[in-house]
Formats: sequence, structure tokens, C-alpha cells
Amino acid sequence: MTAPGARIEVRNLTKRFGTFTAVDDLTFSVEPGRITGFLGPNGAGKTTTLRMALDLIRPTSGSASIGGVRYRDLPDPLHTVGAALEATNFHPGRSGRDHLRVLASAAGIDDRRVDELLELTGIPAFAQRRAGAYSMGMRQRLALAGALLGDPKVLLLDEPANGLDPEGIRWLRGFLRHLSDEGKTILVSSHMLQEVQQTADDIVIINNGKLIRSGTLAELSGGRGTVVRSSDLDSLAGALRIADVESAPGPDDTLIAETTDLRLVGDVALRAGLPIWELKAKQADLEELFFSLTEGTNRNLGDATYPDSAAPTERDALAGQEGANL
Repeated sequence: MTAPGARIEVRNLTKRFGTFTAVDDLTFSVEPGRITGFLGPNGAGKTTTLRMALDLIRPTSGSASIGGVRYRDLPDPLHTVGAALEATNFHPGRSGRDHLRVLASAAGIDDRRVDELLELTGIPAFAQRRAGAYSMGMRQRLALAGALLGDPKVLLLDEPANGLDPEGIRWLRGFLRHLSDEGKTILVSSHMLQEVQQTADDIVIINNGKLIRSGTLAELSGGRGTVVRSSDLDSLAGALRIADVESAPGPDDTLIAETTDLRLVGDVALRAGLPIWELKAKQADLEELFFSLTEGTNRNLGDATYPDSAAPTERDALAGQEGANL
């Protein structure tokens, strides 16, 4: 039976490269048995945060711990944490299977685990091919297989869906859900907002190195409710209030009722003699939420703005300050 996951705790984490603040007093937690989407614009500090959690970069201040312990102090890191931050950390002339065998041998893991993971990640037909000839999607699968070699409690994944085709993205969604159902703690950095919306249990959004919001998608979007459209929204709001249901104006001439009971809203409108043009459950929209929280802001430049094409990336900034740390 798979061991339960370990809690990831980021507390007041800060990283400065010279005058550039990549991560700024960041605090959040990732719970076992849940998939947490780690979101932010390019240059927000996501990759730097993951690297600090793995002790690849030393924090300026604050801490990141896994099960209450810093990564460097874990007694058995490979069996505690699996990470896939890049899909290029392999020898291009070595086959996918041999790449995993080298990693397994160094950790004292039997080759049977390698073959098991080749099957689980869907690359057995490509196992004997040189990894340098793999597509981006196959490299992602190979990186995920490497992260899972030690059957870790915790997974840290940076853009794992990048390069996957629609079938691969669907496979990844189900695979991560299977791992979280086993109790693993999963933190996924991604720019694919619609996919995160379908996959993640919790969301952490950062911008300019700072925490913007965290919680479940329903919590971040203002909770659940019912969207209703009618000819007289003011009268409908009054009728709902009599039925002890609060409401507020929504976008596109709608009313958002603070209830998930669609039948109740419909019955109230019927008794009030009001026609219903639209009645549906309110759906949280991660893309809308994300852009409402991050649009129009820029890394470390106060109120100044850049066009998207000119915005400095995290890698640009780090290279300019401490290229060796990349």
C-alpha cells in the first residue's frame, strides 16, 4: 500500500538575486491527497520556488519544508520527493529505458520498477529508442517516470502537460488523479489554465513573487451559486429575498443567486410571474479569475507596465544577476 503523502509548507520564502526579488515573502501549504495548481504569469517566481523547495537554490530568507523537514535533511529523499522540473535532464544518446535504469541503479532500485513505470507512463514502445529523438510529449512522460522511480510521497511538477497532445493531456489528468487518490501530495506548476481547472483540487496564484490568492477554486471565485436571467431582475431579486435567498447582479444582465438549488430559483420566479430565460449552476472560471488577479501588473516595476512581448522573464532576470544559479 502506498504511504500517505507529506505536507509541503512554504513559509515567508524570499529569494533575491542582487536587486531582483524573484520570490517575496511567500507563504502557502500543499496538502496530502490533493492536487494543487501553482499558477502565475511568466516570471512570477514559480520555478524559483520549486527549486528552493528542492534545495537547488538557497533562500534569502524563509523556508520550504516537506513533512516538516527541509529537502536536504530528508533521510530518504528519493522515496519522499519526486520532481520533474525539466524534460531535458537525460543523455540524448541513451535510450529511455537505460536512462531510468541508470537512475534506478544509483538509488538501489530494481529494474522491475523501471519496466513498471515505462508501462504506467505509456512509453514502452519507445523504451529502446534514444531519448534525444523523443518528442516533447515523450520527454515529459520520461521525466515523470523518473520522478516516480522511488514511489515518492510528494511530486513537484513544472509544466508537465507541456508538449502533450490532447490524448496525452487527458491521460496525465487521470494519472495525477490516481496518484492523489493514493494519498500523494502533488504540486503542479502550469500555464494551461483550463486543464488546471479540470485537474486541481486547490489553487495557489502568485505574481511578482508574491502570493495573490490560495484556496479551492470555488472559494477563490466567490463560491457556488445559480445564474439566472429574466425580464425583471430587480423583481426577481426581491422575490428571492422573500424566500431567504440573497442575490447579486452578475455579468451580461444576469442575477447570481446564493443557492445551488435551481429548482428553488425556478419555483420562486414562477410564483412571481417572471419568465426565466436562463437558469444554470454557476461555474467557476479559472481563466477569468487568473486574469482578473494578475492582468496589468509587472514584475518588480510598481505600476509600470510592459506589453507581453517585452516583459522580462524570470530567466532573463536571473541570468542578468546570477546566471550560475540557473
